[in-house]
Amino acid sequence: MKAFKNPLIALLAMGALALALEFGFNAFFQLMAMFILVNCLMSMSLNLVNGYTGQFSLGHAGFMAVGAYAAAYGSSHVHIFPEPFLMGNYVITTLLAGALAAFAGLLVGLPSLRLKGDYLAIVTLGFGEIVRVALLNMDFLGGPRGYSGIPSYGNFISGFLFASFWVLLCFFTIWRLMGSSHGRGFLSVREDEIAAEAMGINTTRMKVKAFVLSSFFAGVAGAIFAHITSYISPSSFTFLQSVNAVIMVVLGGMGSMTGSLVAAVIVTILPEALRPLQDLTGIDLRMVIYSLALILMMILRPKGLFGAMEFGDVWRKYVKRSS
Repeated sequence: MKAFKNPLIALLAMGALALALEFGFNAFFQLMAMFILVNCLMSMSLNLVNGYTGQFSLGHAGFMAVGAYAAAYGSSHVHIFPEPFLMGNYVITTLLAGALAAFAGLLVGLPSLRLKGDYLAIVTLGFGEIVRVALLNMDFLGGPRGYSGIPSYGNFISGFLFASFWVLLCFFTIWRLMGSSHGRGFLSVREDEIAAEAMGINTTRMKVKAFVLSSFFAGVAGAIFAHITSYISPSSFTFLQSVNAVIMVVLGGMGSMTGSLVAAVIVTILPEALRPLQDLTGIDLRMVIYSLALILMMILRPKGLFGAMEFGDVWRKYVKRSS
């Protein structure tokens, strides 16, 4: 039971937050909260590959697209559970979306993860573009028109709790994984791949495992995104979406789950918080200020907000020491 103590406390906290958002904030803030959860899934899952395993992937939008379209098509055509238990259908389609994205990650990872650095980034970038162009030519998925009429979660609280469950599952899965022998294998690949090979670690297999798990949660993020917006199109999953995920990982700190969560909140909120500037100046300066803020962050904190530390490390280092 001790293993489930922290996840249950976190889920109860998210439930309290859902109630506060439902009765204290309007629909705009509720939608922003849902997008924050999607970005949390994206950043944490990519952090497993880029941060903990030391690879550089630029194809996360492609896996998100696979999950989004799989969930959209499945939710529109699969109705296993009757009206009072519709959430069961969403569970099945989300698992299906994650599984298909993980399978795509396996297909991409097996031949490409023998590459390193820029070469791997180019291959994963190419995969993301292949998925986007393929979706443009699939008429049964809407083609360039997109896929509309995707069933929503019905109400904000149920959708928020459903998304929160997956965010917490992703967080604690990766957290426990990094404390295991498999996690040590991922870290050894990041620190020195040649030394890891010399110690008998199959580095390619380790990278593929990380890639598949990362792709699964990216597919789940895509499924949740599809149900939130009720409409998706290939333009929703461009190269910029992958770059956005990389920004969140780098901003929070490579190898920090806490940093990924905080960076996801900042990256989601900051462009919207700067929106009133357009009304005052008549010029859309949001992206300029947003870019300058990121550049300053990289200069002042080159290792990101948290570096490789988690919340507990920050608490012990700064709060307890000052007290």
